[in-house]
This record gives sequence, structure tokens and C-alpha cells, in this order.
Amino acid sequence: MKRIDRIKRDAEATMEKIRAIARHIRNVEDNCVLLAEKLIERGEIDLAKNLVANGMVHDVSKFAGIEWDYLSLGNPTEDSAKLKMRLAIQHHRKVNPHHVEHWSGGIGDMPDVYLCEMVCDLKARSEEFGTSLVDYIDNTGLKQWNITKENEIYIKIMDCVKLLCPPPFPEIK
Repeated sequence: MKRIDRIKRDAEATMEKIRAIARHIRNVEDNCVLLAEKLIERGEIDLAKNLVANGMVHDVSKFAGIEWDYLSLGNPTEDSAKLKMRLAIQHHRKVNPHHVEHWSGGIGDMPDVYLCEMVCDLKARSEEFGTSLVDYIDNTGLKQWNITKENEIYIKIMDCVKLLCPPPFPEIK
């Protein structure tokens, strides 16, 4: 009976991980399609088409190897588990071109399609964690990416944000 219980427990944990990864990928894919629609309206058809294609394979690396084994450890407390999670995150960022860390020259080397996918990913994460996309970009991203609000890349990022996020309701007086 214990073997069957362990198999059920492992199956449930595996499905929970699959559902979480798939939900994130669907969120990013939806954001890519939404942004692509807006880009097409502006005549940026090739960028839009490539963005949708990227959304369809977004984060596929999470289903194998070190990422599958250690990326979803929750909030690890043991030093060895923390190290494994850090290594999995580092691997994920290095193999996925929508992460700045993939590019040896940093964010300045990122083609627009990956910059757009990065914004779609950041928007999905902000919704999943209940945080502000713009606050993340302004308070964390600018420092992490070593850019300012005057930088052309910041302007491109915020253009994507404006296309993805409808303006709030106007204040009624």
C-alpha cells in the first residue's frame, strides 16, 4: 500500500508542477498574441508573427533537466536546495533568449522580438504574483539592466507595456 501511496503522491506533485508551468506559458502566450495584435495594427507584421511563435515555445526548457528537477522547489530552506534552485534559475536564464542574462552584451544586445517576449513574461509574472509590472520595471529592471528612463530600450519596453495594458479608468469627479 505504501508504494501506491508514494506513486499517487509523486503523480499529484508532477501534475501540480505541470499545471503551474503550463498556466504560466499560456499567460505569456496570451500576452504575446495580444501584443502581436497591437503590433500588426501598427504594421509591424514580422515582429508580431515572430513574437507569437516565441510565445508558443516559451519556457519549454522548464520541462527537462535541472529546471524540471529544481526550479519549482517552492521556498527552499536548506543551503543545498537553495544552490540547486539558483543553478536552475541561472540555467533557465542562459538558455532562454527572452532573458537579459542570455545575451553577453546584456539588454542592449536583445533583438526586439525577445524584448517584447520579455515584457509579455514580466506581465504574466506580475499577474501571477499580484505585483505591479511598471513598479518592477522602474524599481528593479532599470538597475538590473543598467539603463535609465531616457534609454531607447526603456522607451521600447514601456511602449510594449502601454500596448499590453489598457489605461485605467479615468477618475470620475
